[in-house]
Amino acid sequence: MKTIIHKAQSRGLANHGWLKSYHTFSFARYYNPERMSFGLLRVLNDDVVAPGMGFGTHPHDNMEIVSIPLSGALRHKDSTGNEFPIRTNDVQIMSAGSGLTHSEMNHSAKEPVNFLQLWILPKEKNITPRYEQKTFSPEERHNALVTVVAPDDPKAVWINQDAYLSLATLDQNVTLPYQSKKRGNGAYVFVLEGELEVAGTRLDKRDAIGISDFDSVSLKATSPKTEVLIIDVPMN
Repeated sequence: MKTIIHKAQSRGLANHGWLKSYHTFSFARYYNPERMSFGLLRVLNDDVVAPGMGFGTHPHDNMEIVSIPLSGALRHKDSTGNEFPIRTNDVQIMSAGSGLTHSEMNHSAKEPVNFLQLWILPKEKNITPRYEQKTFSPEERHNALVTVVAPDDPKAVWINQDAYLSLATLDQNVTLPYQSKKRGNGAYVFVLEGELEVAGTRLDKRDAIGISDFDSVSLKATSPKTEVLIIDVPMN
């Protein structure tokens, strides 16, 4: 088993007033040659957008883009004709494929929105752009791992890659095993709230551990409510 630790305070920060964005990996003006990716996970941004503000129309291609609101809601609009709000407990994926444009705005004029955006390199290039969004009940992930993104699970949103995203909310002292989803994949464990012990390492809110060359690992919550996101991706 190989591990790499990324503490919350080591992330890059871009503060534009209307946007505060923490970058786990090199992004925009934040560049760290030691923090380019974890396998095929290229971007993990933790964004807070002010009321009524957001990202205007801009292009993407050949990237799997996952958005997960943690609080508040986004308003998504893209050139494939989709225009929907994305709310807390929703998971959205946009396969940019051969190319599209989209915008993401805070859906509220009064409250900020905090969301994660992940970019994962695709398995097949230049596919027809597609969009999918599903709501996942928080009760389902109470002391259990729920797969929310997968290439082969009809209950999850589909991704053009051998990648799997799972969410769990754990009570204190609850331990869950995590099994690698595919040989050659690594798991990036990102703590959304609370405290977690993984592979002998104590993680706090927004800390992460990347694990590769493993079959299974245990996750133990060490605070009354711990929320975790696991990103299981090919390493090459």
